[in-house]
Amino acid sequence: MKTVTIDVKQVTRVEGHGNIAVKVEDGRITKLELQIVESPRFFEAFLRGRRWYEAPHVTCRVCGICSVGHTTASVKAIEAATGIQVSEQTRMLRRLILDAEHLQSHVLHLYFLAVPDFLGVGSVIPLASTHPDVVRRALRMKKLANDLCAAVGGRHIHPIAEHVGGFTHLPSQDELIDLKRRLEASRDDLKLTAELYATLDLPDFQRPTEYIALRCCGNGEYALYDGRIVSTLQPEPTEASEYRRRLIESVVKHSASKHVRSPHSEAYMVGALARFNVNANRLHPAARDLARRLGMAPVCGNPFHNNSAQLVECVHVTEDAIELIDALLTRGVAVEPLVRPERFGRGVGAAEVPRGLLIHEYELDDKGLITAANLIIPTGQNLANIEADMRAMMPSMLAADMSREQMTHRLEMLVRAYDPCISCATHFLDIEWQ
Repeated sequence: MKTVTIDVKQVTRVEGHGNIAVKVEDGRITKLELQIVESPRFFEAFLRGRRWYEAPHVTCRVCGICSVGHTTASVKAIEAATGIQVSEQTRMLRRLILDAEHLQSHVLHLYFLAVPDFLGVGSVIPLASTHPDVVRRALRMKKLANDLCAAVGGRHIHPIAEHVGGFTHLPSQDELIDLKRRLEASRDDLKLTAELYATLDLPDFQRPTEYIALRCCGNGEYALYDGRIVSTLQPEPTEASEYRRRLIESVVKHSASKHVRSPHSEAYMVGALARFNVNANRLHPAARDLARRLGMAPVCGNPFHNNSAQLVECVHVTEDAIELIDALLTRGVAVEPLVRPERFGRGVGAAEVPRGLLIHEYELDDKGLITAANLIIPTGQNLANIEADMRAMMPSMLAADMSREQMTHRLEMLVRAYDPCISCATHFLDIEWQ
């Protein structure tokens, strides 16, 4: 097929609204766009004038799936702007709730959004009849992760207990003991999930690209909560406060989300696969063992293995959450007053959320009011890389004489492999501030 037009209006099984538009004429690609048609939401604009302590509770509404991640990046940014140093207990609780969010988000994507592609169905609904045990397993794992979020954050989504300077609600000893028991029991569900994924036939596609993620310096922690920015092309770490040296935004006409490049490449990838490629040696041993069984080794250049990396991370965060609960039970969870600001200024907070590196930046005036804000969303960082993958895939699909329907499905699978959160990505910073 030398001439083909692909026009997908709103890719299914992703969060938000995106289109795929491809045109090939006489074997030459004349148009290839992943069009983000979600209306911009301008969170940066309506943060201006808000008080410093309001930022986390506003920005957690950017997304219902990654609300913990936005809260975490936001409190860290405000704390950097105000000189607040949080306690070790607060840090441990934030790591625990972030583990829970990664687990619930990855399970949602793996079972409800990705698996239907491999089983030849349009959604998870038919699987409830044909594979009821699989669907029940997915719901059980997701409920566990959501319950862990609620125990630490005060409710299942949009945490109300995680504040600048600490927590206003603490999980009880009984809650932690019960959650630890359920996490240990979930190892069987993870094992069955791994067995399922080992049977799936992932497309054989490789494209070298840059992978960017946080990496902890000075300890062996798999970076989700803390770390500096590194990449497979530039391992020299950059502090989160200097993120503009590594992440360069630009407006594109066909997208309500900006594209992002680095000084080393026009497109790069963030997310589970990027974290694996940067930090595989810091995964829990059980997660490293699963990666080997799935045929993964850094640097893995197949974007469809982002699904595999998400599963590997499910094992890691489960084991990490068990260890954190053990540590909290040993030391005891005590009520601590919120730490108050020492000053007001500029602050940047970074965290690894399920879909990749997230940046929040705020500028505060001397009264603690936000005068400027900037949010760098993982999906926005991935958009240029998805388009680059599409462009690299098209010639091989044409050479294989795939039908238009087959090519369309493969391109949709590629988009879904990145687990995009399109609504999160539709943000525009204040150009004058930049």
